[in-house]
Amino acid sequence: MSISSEWIAKENKYYAQTVRRQPVVIVRGEGTRVWDADGKEYLDFVAGWAVNNLGHSHPVITQAIVEQAGTLLQTSNQFYTVPQLQLAELLVENSCLDQVFFGNSGAEANEGALKLARRYGKLNRDGAYEVITAFNSFHGRTMGTLAATGQPHYQENFTPLLPGFVHVDYNDVEGIMNATTDKTAAVMLEPVQGEGGVIIPADDYLQRVKAWCEQQGLLLILDEVQTGLGRLGSLFGYQEYGVEPDVITLAKGLGYGVPIGAFMSKEYCMALVPGDHGSTFGGNALTTAAAYAGTKFLIDNDIPGQVKEMEGYLLGRLNELKSRFSFVTDVRGKGLLQAMEFESDISGQVLTNANAAGLLLNGVKPNAIRFMPPLNITREEIDQGMELLAEALGAV
Repeated sequence: MSISSEWIAKENKYYAQTVRRQPVVIVRGEGTRVWDADGKEYLDFVAGWAVNNLGHSHPVITQAIVEQAGTLLQTSNQFYTVPQLQLAELLVENSCLDQVFFGNSGAEANEGALKLARRYGKLNRDGAYEVITAFNSFHGRTMGTLAATGQPHYQENFTPLLPGFVHVDYNDVEGIMNATTDKTAAVMLEPVQGEGGVIIPADDYLQRVKAWCEQQGLLLILDEVQTGLGRLGSLFGYQEYGVEPDVITLAKGLGYGVPIGAFMSKEYCMALVPGDHGSTFGGNALTTAAAYAGTKFLIDNDIPGQVKEMEGYLLGRLNELKSRFSFVTDVRGKGLLQAMEFESDISGQVLTNANAAGLLLNGVKPNAIRFMPPLNITREEIDQGMELLAEALGAV
């Protein structure tokens, strides 16, 4: 039995069986590469589900964690800490938003934004509490964000769902208009639907939604858990579409490997007051120190600009494979969030073949795989990844 098999057996015995894992036990990472317990090397195009934006064990992140761990870990939000406020200032000064609250995950960030929307509706729209979201969206797995998510297969085992959510088709402004009532407080959308299969809206979609929200006095909340921090080629995804949201949520890439989430809002709609919201670990000194170091590096070195350069290169290489393999029906993406779709449900087989070849991918749908590599990936690493993917596709 291999070392990896031994660890997998322990997982089967001791860990709740709620996650569909690939049979790879990762023990070390550096840049865009990881190694499993048996010493096999892989090129990582999953990056912790779009978390490791600077790759694995980036020296800037490692140094920040080590220094902060030797200084101060946790105080609770009863007190001020410097890393938290440094990160808050960096995010606000580089965005269109005015205030930020830190939590521990994307689901928590979205929960906070939904609480803000309800409080805003209570104060400014005669108690309005409903939030319009899109079908095929994904906003989290807590009871609130599960109800917000527009994918029934995530919800059906946990009904009745929390009321207050109305779902319409993505990329359909008229659907939002028709769903708006005097009970509506906000519209919540992803700039690009990531978990939904990398679905990209029309260029003017978010601008038209924002115009409607302004006309009706609704908040526009953008879930940037996956699209924020450079993933689409700008620091924030909303910048790609020329729109200023009232609220955004962040997580994943904000932590560069450590668990952190945030929601940010314009000052005029920050309806939460002392006592309305809180978190024991939210804005923890260690996580905010790592997030500050990573985000400052991202900005100072124009990593989003590098993403713009790599966007077309990766799409081009994926389209070359599409022309070679007839069962590949579509290639799409924005920035370094891209997908390849198949004519049948073969994602699992492709992932298995890719693992064997030494490439880690994500099966975002039964008939589609997703690419979310570190944002500082090189052309050479993309070329190598495409060679390994060709091997995996050829073995289907």
